Amino acid sequence: MNVVAPPAGERSSAHGFSTRALRRIPGWLRLILAGALCALALPPCFVLPVLWVGVPFLMRQSLAATGWRAAAWRGFLFGMGLHTAGLYWLTDAILVRADQFWWFVPFAAPLCAVPLACFIAAGCALFRLVAGADAGPGTGTDTGAGTFTGTGGGARLLLFAGLWTLGDLLRSVVFTGFPWNLWGSVWEWPGLGGTVMTQPAAWVSVHGLTLFTLLLAGAPTLGRRGVAGALAGIVVWAAAGAARLALLHPVGGPSPTVVLVQGDIPEHEKQDRAYALDTFRTYLRLSAAGVAEALRRDHGPVVFVWPETMFPGLLDQDPEARAVMMNATPGAAAALIGSVRWGTDERPRNSLMVVVPGGNITDTYDKAHLVPMGEYQPGFLPFKVVPGGGFAAGPGPRTLRPPGVPAVGALICYEVIFPGAAVQEGDRPRWIVNVTNDAWYGDTAGPRQHLAAARMRAVEEGLPLGRAANTGITAAFDGFGRELGRLEWGRAGTVIATLPPPLPPTLFSRAGLIVPWMLALVVTLLGCLPFVYRRPKFWHKSVNSRRHL
Repeated sequence: MNVVAPPAGERSSAHGFSTRALRRIPGWLRLILAGALCALALPPCFVLPVLWVGVPFLMRQSLAATGWRAAAWRGFLFGMGLHTAGLYWLTDAILVRADQFWWFVPFAAPLCAVPLACFIAAGCALFRLVAGADAGPGTGTDTGAGTFTGTGGGARLLLFAGLWTLGDLLRSVVFTGFPWNLWGSVWEWPGLGGTVMTQPAAWVSVHGLTLFTLLLAGAPTLGRRGVAGALAGIVVWAAAGAARLALLHPVGGPSPTVVLVQGDIPEHEKQDRAYALDTFRTYLRLSAAGVAEALRRDHGPVVFVWPETMFPGLLDQDPEARAVMMNATPGAAAALIGSVRWGTDERPRNSLMVVVPGGNITDTYDKAHLVPMGEYQPGFLPFKVVPGGGFAAGPGPRTLRPPGVPAVGALICYEVIFPGAAVQEGDRPRWIVNVTNDAWYGDTAGPRQHLAAARMRAVEEGLPLGRAANTGITAAFDGFGRELGRLEWGRAGTVIATLPPPLPPTLFSRAGLIVPWMLALVVTLLGCLPFVYRRPKFWHKSVNSRRHL
């Protein structure tokens, strides 16, 4: 039997796909699909090997582009695939009001992906501009084959990882920021493994983990040595995380026992005034049972927590309701209740209020980081989208001090996704509370991704965190990010957790975002240097040619 080998251009590639089959797919579609594939690495899937395919593919495609504009377009398409797939769950929020906004269903996730994809596009354009001018034939083809094993291969990887991380840092602040689904979160597996791998976030934040992730994911572009180096890097990374878990211990006195209440109220009922009394009774019943159980455990002061805007009215204007709440939960030191309130400027606030026995409100935190197009309308838009202009923002992170309860830092919903903005500067609390209402997003990846962000803030700050979500996922973590209790999505009940004392202040909690900024800038500059020094003749020739003209 004679076996005829296929032509070289049609042989199977290292990833199991034939070059010929890949070329049948339009190039723009390959880029979108590669980005969407990489979304599988994010919570709750954690399919990390897809990054070893997607990241080298994007690097090669950027270098193979005819110029920086073409590279930007390729990066944009990849980003559209990544963020549209990663944010698909936004569609569920539209379906809650499908009778009004049914026409917007196909556009919700893609439109949110557009600005995020622009940051990837900018990174790919700069990558091509700096590292692509002297790229040899081994740097890639239209199908993404090839490695960067020649001179400058390691520098290209440093440059690409640094530029991507700088883009993520920028999208945390531009237009109020949206640092959702940062690639550092791909290590937040459930259980001990994820806890070990996320510990370096206490030093370099989730942005630093993103940088390391990109360096590891791009390692196949350096051939076998690159893969071996990546595996060694993972071992060192895990060893550092395990050492931190073994050597660091909580400090300080007693901590509270938190009763995190999850009423599982569907969003359409939450917004319907006809269900207001039923909602109040549900949360009152769960709180009474949870506080009674917490007191039987005989630990620290008991605090019960209701999720974001879960009081079905204006709590600050309803002293009778506050008295009923505290009378139904005898023994509770305080309650942290999510409610809307109106300021003296006649604008609503999304607030968390501290209620004590007797029904008095002793402190209030107003959400500072509002959701664009959801809670407020950006001023640059020439037309009205958010009715009445939306909510007014609070002044920023602030430490609350409920009487008889250790000081707590409050984060409402969306605020928990911002690294470096979790606690008040100069007034470190002993624990963090995060209240949210994820009922908008259904039983999708959205609530799981949101939970991963909350867990990462606990690690970065070294502070225990309690999270109360209306429909889930409600959970508590210690300062290492280890789970203390959980109530899954779609169930009514409570999570009762005695929080351990906080850990000593972390490097990141002391220095803030300057750490990942400096790390990303140094890596980017190291990646640039070989190309700057290898092109003096190129720049000289360009200057001379302009003089002749």
